[in-house]
This record gives sequence, C-alpha cells and structure tokens, in this order.
Amino acid sequence: MVAMTTIQGAGIGLRSQHYNHILTHQPAIPWLEALSDNYLGGGLPLYHLEQIRAQYPITLHGVSLSLGSADPLNMDYLTQLKQLADRIEPVHVSDHLAWVSVNGHYFNDLAPLPYTESVLHYVADRILQVQDFLGRRILIENLSPYLQFRHNTLTEWQFLAALLDKADCHLLLDINNVYVNATNHGFDPLDYLDALPIDRIKEIHLAGYEEQDHFLFDTHGYPVQPGVWKLYQQALQRFGPVPTLIEWDTDIPSFDVLMAEAQQADTYLCQHHPQN
Repeated sequence: MVAMTTIQGAGIGLRSQHYNHILTHQPAIPWLEALSDNYLGGGLPLYHLEQIRAQYPITLHGVSLSLGSADPLNMDYLTQLKQLADRIEPVHVSDHLAWVSVNGHYFNDLAPLPYTESVLHYVADRILQVQDFLGRRILIENLSPYLQFRHNTLTEWQFLAALLDKADCHLLLDINNVYVNATNHGFDPLDYLDALPIDRIKEIHLAGYEEQDHFLFDTHGYPVQPGVWKLYQQALQRFGPVPTLIEWDTDIPSFDVLMAEAQQADTYLCQHHPQN
C-alpha cells in the first residue's frame, strides 16, 4: 500500500453496495471517503476497505467523536479509530462539530452546539486532545442544525473561524449544509464563506437536500441541487480547487449516478485550477 498524503479532484463516498463494482471495474475516481464507524469492528467491511485502499486514496469520516458532549472523550473509540487510521493510512480523518452522547449513551443524530466563548474554548481543548492522541490534525465538519440557541454570542461562521485557529485543526466544509442553514435561518451564505480562513479548508462535501413546507432538510438522499452548485462555484472562487466529495447516504443510487455527480463537480474544479 502506497502512502498518500494529498488528494485532488472529486471523490465519492464509499458504500458497501459498490464494493464489488469498484474492485471489479476500478473506475477512474481519484479518491474515496469511508465512514470510520463502519470499519472499527473488522470483518468483511475492513477486508473490503483494505482491498480498495490498495488502489485508491482514502479519507476517514466519522460520527462518534462527540466533540461537543459534556461526556469525557471516549478513549476506547479513539483507540479503535487510531488503530484503523494506522492500518488504512488515510489522507484525512474527520468528524462533526456536534455532540452525539449523553452519560455514555449514543444517539443516532448530530446535535448542534451553542455558539459562545465558553463552548468555543471547551471544544477547542477537546479537539487538541483528540489530535494529540491520534498524532494528526483532524478536519471538523459544519452541521445543518434546525434550531438556533437564544444565548448564542457568535455567529456560526465566527465560531468556526475562531475554533479552527484555537484548535489548530482543519475544516471539512459542507456546502450543502451552508446552503440549507442560510435558507432555513435567513443569512447570506457568502458572509459565511467570506469569514472562513482559506488555508484551513481541506475538503468540501456536496449533497442533496429535501424541501418540506418551505423548510430544507439535509437528507443526503438526492442529487446536488442547483442552488448548492451555484454556492459551490462561489466557494471555489474563494478557496480554490478544494478536493470535493459527493455524499449520498440514503436511497443510495447506482455507482454511475454518483460518478456523474462527481464529474459535474470536477467540471467546476477544473475551472478554478491555477493553470486555468
């Protein structure tokens, strides 16, 4: 297995439905993102991941660090994650700016945080601990929360920008989430993008949302919508050709459908390549 330190272009989220297609046809996809939590138990999933990792760069994306929880950091989980990262040698390890546990009990959702100075310092300290244990910087991903806390003292983008600096970590910028939040909560998404430090953006996610009663839901079960594509192009104008992932988590389509979405992202990425 050749060590990979960088990725470029548009990748696809690795899903079990597509293992055989990838291993049999070796499609021309530049990189893949694997969901960390699916491979901590070993067995056939890890076997398939290792086979695919031998051919493609991989990033690891998790949902269980619970960076914003009042619970202590789960050292058993972190140990498993470190072992997986040491074995797979991913280009990036990422998780969400969220909390997912209470008193050691985990729930199947990503809960948002209040954007205050005290929470900022608390989460930054936990990220530093995680990075020290893993021996690498991590990427944190912005959420699409459907509520806002009344006692917020910072905007989401102010909180993120400060957190990236204090924790010396990187950002996995989910453009779909920015678009969903801007629509649901009534802010200008360009204000959000303009506040983020360019050198901290190491990966972008694109996904599809669902609209119900004039409210957007981040379902990751549809093609990327036109408004998100437009915001993505505006993000590339600011940040350059950041490696981009097509994320599709429910009602997963054929690999060809995902490839078509990735090729569309690649079209925009090429327009912002330094040589163009």
